Amino acid sequence: MAGQKENVDELLAESFKELVCTQPIEKITIKEITDKAGVIRPTFYNHFQDKYQLLEQIIVHDVLKPTGPLIQAGMVDEAMLLMLAAVERDREFYIRASRLEGQNSFEEIVRGCIRDTLLEIMQGHDVFRTPKNRWMTPEHVSEYYAQSMCYIFMIWIKTGMSVPPKEVVEIYNYIITHSMKDVLEGK
Repeated sequence: MAGQKENVDELLAESFKELVCTQPIEKITIKEITDKAGVIRPTFYNHFQDKYQLLEQIIVHDVLKPTGPLIQAGMVDEAMLLMLAAVERDREFYIRASRLEGQNSFEEIVRGCIRDTLLEIMQGHDVFRTPKNRWMTPEHVSEYYAQSMCYIFMIWIKTGMSVPPKEVVEIYNYIITHSMKDVLEGK
């Protein structure tokens, strides 16, 4: 039964991705998604609340879920490279999806997905049992990194992914590990 649910999720995701490459997300209807997937409309609602939840599931399944073990192993650079490669594979979909603004914006959905993924990983780490500062909760730290990662990802996508993924990771690491003073002084 679980395999059948995953199969329907994949059909709906692929249908949605194809439609996003031809029209704005705001104009895509659930009927168009289900017709293209070859399922009936009620099937969609058995799996997703709306097309924005489907978009969130695509981001989590295709981009973030595979990186969890790498992040847990401290291989953050490799995880970011894997994320960027996944986005690059579906380049047209993500470029067009990044245009979704307003309520349920693509950026908001991406940031929430990254935050939730990082929070799940951070909640299992001992460092948060006795934090250096009471502000350094898993919730605050995951939100901070989600904000910064999302910003880098959004700029990269919106500029047509013209910078190679490895360079994006290097830029992110430079900014995140240097103070603003160091950056301004060119250190």
